[in-house]
Amino acid sequence: MIYTLTLNPSIDYVVQLEPFHIGELNRIQSETKFPGGKGINVSRVLKRLGIDTTALGFIGGFTGCYIEEYLQIEHNQTDFVKIKEDTRINIKLNTGKETEINAKGPEITTEEYEELKAKIRGLESGDFLILSGSIPASLPNTTYEELVQICSENDVQFIADAEGDLLKNVLPHKPFLIKPNHHELGALFNIEIHSPEEAIPYGKKLIEMGAQNVVVSMADMGAVFINKKNVLVATVPSGVLKSSVGAGDSLVAGFLAQFLKTGKYEEAFRYGVASGSATAFSIELCTKDQIEALLPQVVIKRKENGA
Repeated sequence: MIYTLTLNPSIDYVVQLEPFHIGELNRIQSETKFPGGKGINVSRVLKRLGIDTTALGFIGGFTGCYIEEYLQIEHNQTDFVKIKEDTRINIKLNTGKETEINAKGPEITTEEYEELKAKIRGLESGDFLILSGSIPASLPNTTYEELVQICSENDVQFIADAEGDLLKNVLPHKPFLIKPNHHELGALFNIEIHSPEEAIPYGKKLIEMGAQNVVVSMADMGAVFINKKNVLVATVPSGVLKSSVGAGDSLVAGFLAQFLKTGKYEEAFRYGVASGSATAFSIELCTKDQIEALLPQVVIKRKENGA
């Protein structure tokens, strides 16, 4: 079974209005709302690709009920910890530019956190856990480390999609996959990265630090895949960017779906890149048909010895 973990989920309220005038009445041209959170996005895309998951995390209040009901309508399995406070609402404002207004999120009690850890302890060898996104301010900074330690003890493979120390501190536990973008990769090493070629040596450092596989997403510059045997660079399809929300999560979902199907890293990488692009070119998360329509545009080049 594949499990996704979203510690601080949300309802994402996406509104389109152009032009936008601060301090005046603005009328929305279009709007939509759906469950938000990186792990939840991964679950939703994997379901569209025919792979069942169980979504874990914390939900509470009427907003939490909305998220759970929405996922279940889409036939996604859920096993959330129910908390006392309301799940947050995030605003995604499209005005010709993307502006995100993210709420802090609810307080998580010690008892609620222990309930989540008990669920993680129930995972078994052969399972996958995908840890994605930020952690609530009320949880310790070591939360991811504690959870992946449980995974290591139970021979559970895990994928980590997080930033900064949250990512760096899980590397010794040998994540199956990590997916920093080039800004996040640069921040880890206090540099700026401007091309796939510049990303390669730092991706290799992440392998040396414990990651089994690394994908560096670089927006319209493409993407890089690195493990101990492969260094691959992918082009991205051409299209009109409509929303970057969920694109990275779709890349993770597409990669894992194709890897589980074929066991081949290059095919998984190509499918992941197409999946991320398909979401970026849509207001909603990608569909299988959208992904496969873009696949022919994803060109993979193998870099010999990382050169």
